[in-house]
Amino acid sequence: MSEAVAERVAEDFRRLYGAAPEGVWAAPGRVNLIGEHTDYNDGFVMPFALPHTAVAAVSRRTDGVLRLHSGDVEGGPVELAVPDLAPGSDPGWTAYPAGVVWALREEGHEVTGADVHLSSTVPTGAGLSSSAALEVVVALAMNDLFAFGLGGRALARLCRQAENAYVGAPTGIMDQTASACCAEGLAMFLDTRDLSRRQIPFDPAAEGLQLLVVDTRVKHAHSDGEYGMRRAGCERGAALLGVGTLRDIPYDGLEAALARLGDAEEIRRLVRHVVTENRRVEQVVALLESGGTRAIGPVLFEGHASLRDDFRVSCPELDLVVDTAGKAGALGARMTGGGFGGSAIVLVEAADADTVAQAVEGAFTTAGLTAPRIFTAAPSAGARRLA
Repeated sequence: MSEAVAERVAEDFRRLYGAAPEGVWAAPGRVNLIGEHTDYNDGFVMPFALPHTAVAAVSRRTDGVLRLHSGDVEGGPVELAVPDLAPGSDPGWTAYPAGVVWALREEGHEVTGADVHLSSTVPTGAGLSSSAALEVVVALAMNDLFAFGLGGRALARLCRQAENAYVGAPTGIMDQTASACCAEGLAMFLDTRDLSRRQIPFDPAAEGLQLLVVDTRVKHAHSDGEYGMRRAGCERGAALLGVGTLRDIPYDGLEAALARLGDAEEIRRLVRHVVTENRRVEQVVALLESGGTRAIGPVLFEGHASLRDDFRVSCPELDLVVDTAGKAGALGARMTGGGFGGSAIVLVEAADADTVAQAVEGAFTTAGLTAPRIFTAAPSAGARRLA
């Protein structure tokens, strides 16, 4: 399948630019199993890569011109001058790949130009890291073509810098690290403070389970103000508590920390979510390492309640998925991603998957909502060269 995709994207590149690309690369979207809004608090996360990928066919240029084209966006190639790339200069989709080139140059890696054609199967606005996939696939291609010698962790840092500084979205580093470093059949336990990571076996199908992804089709954007407000609130909480980040508040010290915040209720809720969510990540790691995949279900439900009630980043459609799935027999469910729309994950017995999916679809129909997109997710390979 990868070979066929590489050939198709390479052929599209030939028709577009008049010559074969120097290579074709892929980078996946991701599902975060547990650990939401903890990454920009130096906390723990546990993503795995999706089979859905952004694919890039790329060739170098030497004239300082960057040409960007996406098969998923109407119009011809967008031509940019590499020396003129600057944060805030591009409000469109090209900000993600162009931001990577800018970030590489800011770090002293000379990119002399490139022709890029992109095609992606990662749903946009669904909380599955479509933007990180675009960033990572372009970063990997530039790294290989210009022989920068950067590893996955360094590429993730550069891509995060592109999204934070160039695009203007105040995200953490989880999405880019997941896309660059995840592995097939495994979930990645990532400490976002030092970027140390451990691959944890996660194979629901082998245990007679399925992990469904339910895309509510409610679009979200990380650059919108609500996400930034949550991050600023977390930083305010850390400052009030006299710590560097909320990661520094231990779970057994949570009640004391909340008491010190007094009547700052909004900050209290944010702090409570981050500290308890870090704890939930550790719980899921321990359960998976002991073979207790079914036992993570209640932790997923708890995580959603915290995101809904304390962090307040859920929405009626996400709540409908989680509530309906639970009543239909799901083992666990929660929203995944930044929130304000996007997707939920649902852990089910394989034999119950159709029943639960139909219940969710029926609930959306009854509520007069657009039908959700539902698919089964299996931990897949991270970023790689295809051809």
